[in-house]
Amino acid sequence: MSLKTVETVRPDAAIGAEIVVPGSVANLGGGFDTLGVAVELYLRARIVDVRDDGGSRLTVARSVPAVSGGNAVERAFELVAERTGRRAPSLTVDVTSDIPMAAGLGSSAAATVAALRVFERVTGPLQDSELLGAATKAEGHADNAAPALFGGLNSVVEVEGASPYSLRWAWPRDLKLVVAPPVVGLAAARARAALPREVPRADAIFNMQRVLALVHALRQGDYDRLREAVKDRLHQSARSSLVPLLSEALALEDPDVLGAFLSGAGPSVALLARADASQVAARLSAMYERAGVDATVRTL
Repeated sequence: MSLKTVETVRPDAAIGAEIVVPGSVANLGGGFDTLGVAVELYLRARIVDVRDDGGSRLTVARSVPAVSGGNAVERAFELVAERTGRRAPSLTVDVTSDIPMAAGLGSSAAATVAALRVFERVTGPLQDSELLGAATKAEGHADNAAPALFGGLNSVVEVEGASPYSLRWAWPRDLKLVVAPPVVGLAAARARAALPREVPRADAIFNMQRVLALVHALRQGDYDRLREAVKDRLHQSARSSLVPLLSEALALEDPDVLGAFLSGAGPSVALLARADASQVAARLSAMYERAGVDATVRTL
């Protein structure tokens, strides 16, 4: 998928405009904090009121589903206004999202990016580096922010003292992601706290080898190599006790399953499959049903 940069409009002409941002699957196995791909789950922010008062504040009037605590859309709008120094109006938006929250599918990154795109809508376009820098600052994870901003498959590079940047590729049209977000979510902070502070050199080398193999396999359509290319030694085993059926999914032996990994920080599990993924989706659904875990399987 591909996302276009928004066009500049007068602030008062933005009423009724809708910003659409995709969710994302990050890490893709061994690409910890490095790789992410946009998926066809969307957050929509509709501008319902604009007051050209220079207040540089956004208020979410309605959110479906409801969000408890501070709203990421509001926070990110204030942050980008501060970072750019641009004068922005006070806005009211309605937000709806079909991206499951706390599921490892990029819901918070999508909310953050929606705020940045709304800001562009009423103040003018920003450079890609400004957008990704602001999104990473607000969200904390460039690997989710980049695909939400730019679409497709992204590899992010964080540079000391400068904004991160992304390298981008198209995702193969004949390759699907079958994901299983459980009803009970997993806080990203808890998933990150489970990680070891240090990893053996051999494990770091193992992951670097497989990340390069994964990008090559996706570019060349060499899908027979995907199962090995999405293996990981940096984060999945440390999180397995927090993620229902992760170990079982990683061990699946099925000719229709091209690879399996944890989606982002979890608790969603993701399987790679060819375009007709119905059998893979049914297999994953049956696995969760047998275990008594309430999850909604989606093919993306």
